[in-house]
This record gives sequence, C-alpha cells and structure tokens, in this order.
Amino acid sequence: MKAMREFFQSRGAECSEWEGFEQWKLECGGIPCRFVLPRELAAGHPWVWKPEFFEAFPNTQLALLERGWVLAFLELPDHYGCPRAVAAFDRMHTMATTDLGLSPRMGILAMSRAGLSAYNYTSAHPEKVFALYADNPVCDFRTWPGGMGAGPGGPGDWAKLLAVYGLTDAEARNYARQPLSKDVLAPIVQAGIPVLHVCGDSDETVPYEENTCVLRETFKALGGNYREITIPGGKHHPHGLPDPAPIVAFYEEAFAATGYASAR
Repeated sequence: MKAMREFFQSRGAECSEWEGFEQWKLECGGIPCRFVLPRELAAGHPWVWKPEFFEAFPNTQLALLERGWVLAFLELPDHYGCPRAVAAFDRMHTMATTDLGLSPRMGILAMSRAGLSAYNYTSAHPEKVFALYADNPVCDFRTWPGGMGAGPGGPGDWAKLLAVYGLTDAEARNYARQPLSKDVLAPIVQAGIPVLHVCGDSDETVPYEENTCVLRETFKALGGNYREITIPGGKHHPHGLPDPAPIVAFYEEAFAATGYASAR
C-alpha cells in the first residue's frame, strides 16, 4: 500500500482514522471522496464502493476491511443515480484503478436510495463491476421518493430528484428507464454480474413488492444470477445483517470468479 499512500500524499490528501482503519480524504473531479485502507491488502486488490450513507450500518464494511478490502466513497448525496452522478462515479473508478492500482472491477454496496446509483452505474459500465449488493434498495424512483405506489414517498427528495435529472413532474412520472426495467438490467445480466438483495418484506418506506420483487422477476427472467435474503416482517431499518458473513461470502465468491486474486 506504499504506492497508494504516496499518491494520496502527492495530492495533499488528509489522513485520519475511521473505525480503527487508515482513511484518506481528497477530491476527485472537485468532489470530496475517501478511501479507507485495510491493515493488509488482500490478493488482487479488491475494493467496494458505497454510493451513499458511508457511516451508516457499517458492519459489512468493517468485515471487508478485516479481510483486506479497500472501501471507496464519493460524497455526492441526493443525486439519485442521475447521469451526472454516474459520470462522477466513473471518475472515482478511474482514480481507484489507475492511480491506486485497485482491481479493474469493483463491488458495490448500496443501501436504500443508493440502489438507483448502483444499478444505473452498473448498467452503464458493466465491465467495471463484479458484484452488486443492494439493501432495501430503491429500484423505481416513482415509488420513492415519488410516492406513486404503496409508500408515502418524500416530497422534498422528489423536488431534488426532478432538479438533478432535469425532468418535469409529468416527465418523471413516465420515466421508464428505472433499475427494475429490462433496458437497465439487460447489460448487467449479459455481463454475468451477480446480484444480492437483503430486504425486509414489510419495508414501510421503499415498498418491497414494488421494488425488489419486480426487479427480481425481471432479472431472473433475463437469466441473471440473483440471490435474496428476505427478513420476514423487516422494515426499512436497520440495514444489513447482524452477522454480515453471508454478504462477505457473496463478495468473495464473486471476486474469486474474476481471477484477479490468482493472477497477482
């Protein structure tokens, strides 16, 4: 990891501690970002990007750090997977792979609204992702924050979403290119990227039936590798699992399939 530290220092990055691990903060394309390093880097230099809520429910992140994985985060909240956000996330990917020498493909850890960013990015750049784990994810922004289904929605977030997408209310209501659509999912399936959802089946904020259930059926109908851990009676919070071992195993199995670890 010496080369990583030298790169961070050359960019004037700030070094601090996060949950007992070494953290570096800098900018990528003018946007704050951070990388958290393990004590020892695992073979193949695996890494995971968390699109939103970096501090929230971190037990999976901590388990990955303990196993030698790097964490990445770009501080671009409330962009809901819009095209500008996808382009910014891709610049972060370039920094991670070109400047830091991390593996060419990353894992994604998406909670709630970050499902929009995770699926839209992976659909646009399937060659840069090896696995996608989504936790109670938004798969159709018309359900949240739009509130056009069983859930209450979020009027303030809906106004922000319209602004970053550049859509009118009517245009957004008819916006078909959602993560649960065939157009978005087909490139992910064709690339063989495995997907894992962890969901409460009684999610009161992001309705399970209108998001994960629809995505699951479409993804599987396209021939995709889909897994799900369903929590009976589970709500939107808490995210993750009390024991993240099944999630970590999902990532490690998917990363092993890339061959990066054995090639280095």
